[in-house]
Amino acid sequence: MEAAGGGGAAAATGGIALHDFSGRLGEQRVHFHAMRLRDSLFLWVGAAPALASLAVAMCSPRDSIPVAASLLGDPSDTASACLAQRLASKTKKQIFVSYNLQNTDSNFTLLIENRIKEEMMAFPEKF
Repeated sequence: MEAAGGGGAAAATGGIALHDFSGRLGEQRVHFHAMRLRDSLFLWVGAAPALASLAVAMCSPRDSIPVAASLLGDPSDTASACLAQRLASKTKKQIFVSYNLQNTDSNFTLLIENRIKEEMMAFPEKF
Protein backbone atom coordinates (compact mmCIF):
# COMPACT_ATOMS: atom_id res chain seq x y z
CA MET A 1 0.00 0.00 0.00
CA GLU A 2 1.24 3.42 -0.87
CA ALA A 3 0.68 6.79 0.70
CA ALA A 4 1.56 10.26 -0.44
CA GLY A 5 0.10 13.61 0.30
CA GLY A 6 0.59 17.31 0.56
CA GLY A 7 -0.82 20.01 2.74
CA GLY A 8 1.69 19.90 5.60
CA ALA A 9 1.51 23.65 6.26
CA ALA A 10 -2.25 23.69 5.69
CA ALA A 11 -2.74 20.91 8.24
CA ALA A 12 -0.81 22.90 10.84
CA THR A 13 -2.92 26.04 10.32
CA GLY A 14 -6.30 24.30 10.16
CA GLY A 15 -6.81 24.94 6.45
CA ILE A 16 -7.36 22.42 3.69
CA ALA A 17 -5.22 19.27 3.86
CA LEU A 18 -4.92 16.94 0.87
CA HIS A 19 -3.96 13.30 1.14
CA ASP A 20 -3.71 10.74 -1.65
CA PHE A 21 -3.17 7.02 -1.11
CA SER A 22 -3.87 3.77 -2.91
CA GLY A 23 -3.90 0.06 -2.38
CA ARG A 24 -4.54 -3.24 -4.08
CA LEU A 25 -7.79 -4.64 -2.75
CA GLY A 26 -8.42 -8.09 -4.09
CA GLU A 27 -7.52 -7.95 -7.76
CA GLN A 28 -8.21 -4.23 -8.13
CA ARG A 29 -5.99 -1.19 -7.65
CA VAL A 30 -8.01 1.45 -5.80
CA HIS A 31 -7.04 5.11 -5.43
CA PHE A 32 -8.20 7.42 -2.66
CA HIS A 33 -8.15 11.21 -2.45
CA ALA A 34 -8.99 12.86 0.87
CA MET A 35 -9.52 16.58 1.31
CA ARG A 36 -9.84 17.65 4.92
CA LEU A 37 -11.70 20.92 5.26
CA ARG A 38 -12.30 22.90 8.46
CA ASP A 39 -15.20 20.81 9.78
CA SER A 40 -15.71 18.21 7.07
CA LEU A 41 -14.00 15.66 4.86
CA PHE A 42 -14.32 15.00 1.12
CA LEU A 43 -13.27 11.49 0.12
CA TRP A 44 -13.00 10.24 -3.46
CA VAL A 45 -12.60 6.50 -4.10
CA GLY A 46 -12.04 5.04 -7.56
CA ALA A 47 -9.87 3.25 -10.09
CA ALA A 48 -10.04 5.88 -12.86
CA PRO A 49 -10.71 9.64 -12.88
CA ALA A 50 -14.49 10.04 -12.62
CA LEU A 51 -17.08 11.68 -10.41
CA ALA A 52 -20.10 9.47 -11.01
CA SER A 53 -21.62 9.72 -7.55
CA LEU A 54 -21.52 12.00 -4.53
CA ALA A 55 -23.19 11.63 -1.17
CA VAL A 56 -23.05 13.50 2.11
CA ALA A 57 -23.61 12.29 5.67
CA MET A 58 -23.54 14.00 9.04
CA CYS A 59 -24.40 13.23 12.62
CA SER A 60 -27.71 14.43 13.96
CA PRO A 61 -28.48 15.26 17.58
CA ARG A 62 -31.89 13.57 17.12
CA ASP A 63 -30.68 10.21 15.84
CA SER A 64 -27.82 7.82 16.63
CA ILE A 65 -27.40 6.98 12.93
CA PRO A 66 -25.95 9.78 10.75
CA VAL A 67 -28.27 11.24 8.12
CA ALA A 68 -27.16 10.71 4.52
CA ALA A 69 -28.26 12.00 1.14
CA SER A 70 -27.23 11.31 -2.44
CA LEU A 71 -26.20 14.53 -4.20
CA LEU A 72 -25.04 13.27 -7.58
CA GLY A 73 -25.53 10.09 -9.57
CA ASP A 74 -28.01 7.25 -9.45
CA PRO A 75 -29.92 7.47 -6.14
CA SER A 76 -30.46 3.69 -6.14
CA ASP A 77 -26.67 3.21 -5.89
CA THR A 78 -26.16 3.57 -2.15
CA ALA A 79 -22.42 2.78 -1.93
CA SER A 80 -21.38 6.44 -1.52
CA ALA A 81 -24.11 7.22 1.03
CA CYS A 82 -23.46 4.08 3.10
CA LEU A 83 -19.73 4.70 3.23
CA ALA A 84 -20.32 8.37 4.11
CA GLN A 85 -22.68 7.31 6.92
CA ARG A 86 -20.20 4.88 8.45
CA LEU A 87 -17.35 7.41 8.27
CA ALA A 88 -19.52 10.19 9.72
CA SER A 89 -20.39 7.92 12.60
CA LYS A 90 -16.70 7.21 13.21
CA THR A 91 -15.38 10.78 12.82
CA LYS A 92 -18.40 12.83 13.98
CA LYS A 93 -17.75 15.12 10.97
CA GLN A 94 -19.72 15.99 7.86
CA ILE A 95 -18.45 13.55 5.22
CA PHE A 96 -18.74 13.82 1.44
CA VAL A 97 -18.01 10.57 -0.41
CA SER A 98 -17.67 9.89 -4.10
CA TYR A 99 -17.47 6.10 -4.59
CA ASN A 100 -16.59 5.42 -8.24
CA LEU A 101 -16.07 1.66 -8.43
CA GLN A 102 -18.23 -0.91 -10.18
CA ASN A 103 -17.76 -3.40 -7.34
CA THR A 104 -20.30 -2.59 -4.62
CA ASP A 105 -20.24 -6.05 -3.04
CA SER A 106 -20.49 -5.66 0.76
CA ASN A 107 -17.25 -7.60 1.36
CA PHE A 108 -15.38 -5.35 -1.07
CA THR A 109 -16.79 -2.15 0.42
CA LEU A 110 -15.71 -3.42 3.83
CA LEU A 111 -12.15 -3.73 2.43
CA ILE A 112 -12.45 -0.14 1.17
CA GLU A 113 -13.66 1.08 4.56
CA ASN A 114 -10.90 -0.80 6.40
CA ARG A 115 -8.26 0.69 4.08
CA ILE A 116 -9.60 4.19 4.81
CA LYS A 117 -9.63 3.55 8.58
CA GLU A 118 -6.09 2.21 8.37
CA GLU A 119 -4.98 5.42 6.68
CA MET A 120 -6.90 7.50 9.25
CA MET A 121 -4.98 5.78 12.04
CA ALA A 122 -1.63 6.31 10.31
CA PHE A 123 -2.26 9.97 9.35
CA PRO A 124 -4.94 11.42 11.69
CA GLU A 125 -3.93 15.00 10.88
CA LYS A 126 -4.99 14.46 7.25
CA PHE A 127 -8.55 13.51 8.18
